[in-house]
Amino acid sequence: MKITGMELIHVRPSSLFLTLKTDEGIIGYGEPILEGKARTVEMAVKEFFEYLKDKDPRRIEHHWQAMYRWSFYRGGPIIMSAISGIEQALWDILGKYLGQPVYQLLGGAVRDKIKLYAGVGGETPEECVENAEKRIKEGFKAIKMAPFDAMRIIDTPRKIKDAVEKVAAVREAVGDDIDIGIDCHGRLSPSMAILAAKTLEPYHPMFLEEPCLPENVDAMVRVAQSTSIPIATGERLFTRWGFREVLEKQAASILQPDLCHAGGIFECRKIAAMAEVYYAAIAPHNPLGPIALAACLQLDACTPNFLIQEHATLGEGYLKRPFKLEDGYVRVPSEPGLGIELDEDSVIEKRYKGDWQNPQLLHEDGSVADW
Repeated sequence: MKITGMELIHVRPSSLFLTLKTDEGIIGYGEPILEGKARTVEMAVKEFFEYLKDKDPRRIEHHWQAMYRWSFYRGGPIIMSAISGIEQALWDILGKYLGQPVYQLLGGAVRDKIKLYAGVGGETPEECVENAEKRIKEGFKAIKMAPFDAMRIIDTPRKIKDAVEKVAAVREAVGDDIDIGIDCHGRLSPSMAILAAKTLEPYHPMFLEEPCLPENVDAMVRVAQSTSIPIATGERLFTRWGFREVLEKQAASILQPDLCHAGGIFECRKIAAMAEVYYAAIAPHNPLGPIALAACLQLDACTPNFLIQEHATLGEGYLKRPFKLEDGYVRVPSEPGLGIELDEDSVIEKRYKGDWQNPQLLHEDGSVADW
């Protein structure tokens, strides 16, 4: 079998879909995307295709090693996002060729269903409650909030109080049977994160995600040691090497590798195996499209220390057979490969230029703030 062609299409709201083609008519889907840099990743994928053309798509690990190591300047968000999407498509091809879901090729399923959480927004506590109740009525048993605005290195008590009031209102409304994750988006300094964590503890969050930026692992260690809330991080880390120090220093007990950034399905399975040694859980990051979710579900199915899955869409308007939520869970897929088929007509209708950009936030004094 040989790789003979590829197709890339930018899809709203901010995705990039890849289709790899083979001489045997088997195609593979992947989602090589980096938020706000879709067109840059697109060019990286095209460059990697020069290597992949006429190669056997079943040699997944070999191709991963070649793309990663022959790049010389290893890692980073652009190269790894390109490799991740390509790797997903290669696994899709192999699974279809063998007539098996990808998770069967990685040791088999260790669960029957996969728990999902939904994002909940809102500018006020009342809006947050309304949105949380809506999600629960849709069938979710877990939600995630991002209650913090952009914060200065040292900010006012009001900034923390406003965020905590949102969380408190939602916890009171939904009760103790619903998991609530808190995403800080790396907006807090370590000192502010420690203060925020203490005030959030009474509401028993499922995790505190990116309480500070991940580059300084020792700073995150300080936050983790100051609170009883499990710390989660990983969406901005790449490959096993990016997660090593976090685990060794036990800066987080929940890792959130993104299968579209960290290296793909198998690389994230390796990260999960590393985490298992440290009794850490895996909760893959995924605010992306339906191909990304399909890849995540394959990993989730075969990973013993999996905790919960983020998602942005179940595939409505993208897939011929969208995933179905049942009492907070999605059943482990049984179809070969990634287990999905794109609705080509609907995808084409969502085509766009790929020019979506990350928000650009400023503090009151005009200086740059973290999104």
